[in-house]
Amino acid sequence: MELRKRLGCLHAHYSNIEYIENAFSTFNIELIHFVDPALMYRVTFDENYQESDAQNKVKEQIEWIAQCNVDAILITCTNYIAILQEDQLSISVPIIKIDEPFFEFICSIQQPQTILFTNPATVEGTMERLKHYANNQKKSLNVEVIVINNTFELIMQGLKEEYNQEISKFLEQIINDKNKVISVAQLSMVDASQQVEDKTSKTIINPLKTLVSSIVNQLELGEKNQ
Repeated sequence: MELRKRLGCLHAHYSNIEYIENAFSTFNIELIHFVDPALMYRVTFDENYQESDAQNKVKEQIEWIAQCNVDAILITCTNYIAILQEDQLSISVPIIKIDEPFFEFICSIQQPQTILFTNPATVEGTMERLKHYANNQKKSLNVEVIVINNTFELIMQGLKEEYNQEISKFLEQIINDKNKVISVAQLSMVDASQQVEDKTSKTIINPLKTLVSSIVNQLELGEKNQ
């Protein structure tokens, strides 16, 4: 019998667990979830919280997860990824960042693109990493960034339905710009984007779509025995 791979998942919010569980429900993998909304809250809202404190906290979390006998660690929060200083880690467990397969896909697109965020604190770090990724791949990007304002607080307060409604409403307003490829940058935006995609039959790229195939390949995952 094939041993199940074990993936440690670090999230900034509990709502992300369901996305990952559903995405990998047909694969032979054990998922262990670690959630810390407090770090995200402090990075976003606490002006006195130093970046070095945040870096130390993420390092501590990653090293703690690595000790749980996992085959890989998935970080689902784009802000955590931007904070992480990988060269300071003393672990051999591979780290999978949710946005890297997403970046790879974005970089393969020639036409103009719009990337949507709800969390303003995530934009700078994510876009810097995207530009860096594109430079390394020698790809040129034509990207417009839009933040859907005053929505991220809703998900942090557990108002997921209201949050999804705001995103759907915004997507429906901009989806008919025929020349632009639209993507959502955060995992918390996936539900709303999929609802609008189903309703309009227009493709909206999200980090979950690109992530699953990447992890399946990297960990050589098989399907569960039906």
